[in-house]
Amino acid sequence: MDIISYNVNGIRAAQKKELLNWLDSVDVDVFCIQESKAQQEQVDVSEFEARGFKDYWHSAEKKGYSGVVTFAKKAPDLVVEGCGIEAYDKEGRVIRTDFGDLTILNCYFPSGTSGDIRQTVKMEFLADFQNWINQLKKERPNLIIVGDYNIAHTEMDIHNPKSNKKTSGFLPEEREWMSQWFDSGFTDAFRSKHPEKVEYSWWSYRAGARKNNKGWRIDYQSVSDPLKDKIIDAGQYNDAVHSDHCPVWLKLDWKL
Repeated sequence: MDIISYNVNGIRAAQKKELLNWLDSVDVDVFCIQESKAQQEQVDVSEFEARGFKDYWHSAEKKGYSGVVTFAKKAPDLVVEGCGIEAYDKEGRVIRTDFGDLTILNCYFPSGTSGDIRQTVKMEFLADFQNWINQLKKERPNLIIVGDYNIAHTEMDIHNPKSNKKTSGFLPEEREWMSQWFDSGFTDAFRSKHPEKVEYSWWSYRAGARKNNKGWRIDYQSVSDPLKDKIIDAGQYNDAVHSDHCPVWLKLDWKL
């Protein structure tokens, strides 16, 4: 099974940049996007449908903001929009799809870069999300949680760790949450297969950051412990340029 996760920074903008043509070049069963920045009725999904995908949306109440969409070639048995916490659900941050015994969560974690208020929201989200997952895992132990976590976990995951120690996305408390997260029964799929490899999934639009590969790895595939031995490989499609992020991929020994 092949899963791709991609913060497209606006699905309509990405479509204009030939997202669908790129999708034809890769193997994918489930395609999860974050920051759709659209309501379902605003997007022409006919080209996705022509490729065999069904689409499942959780959009923000605020138009042009946030939102997650999961495209799947096999219809899920269950789709759940949100995590049951209104403050986050109105921002369109989580969509769950169940395929038999497997649950895929497509998530867009809050960013704290706009100031202290949103940083506080981010930290509250991390705590609430962990508590929610702890309960969900009892019911659905086979979990894959993909998306934009908006945190670079280790110094290997950011181009200049020393100058970013006080920057949202690399704060000590955020990194500590990530460490605790991976200690709570999840595996970082990419790092498990490539413990020393440096690859990024996001670059600032400023100062030629992408051209010079001065990036951050903030997009992850967390695989729950019962599935960790089924990870075949994972990585980043650095050559895909439809956004300030690139797609991240996971190949799992599992049939939908």
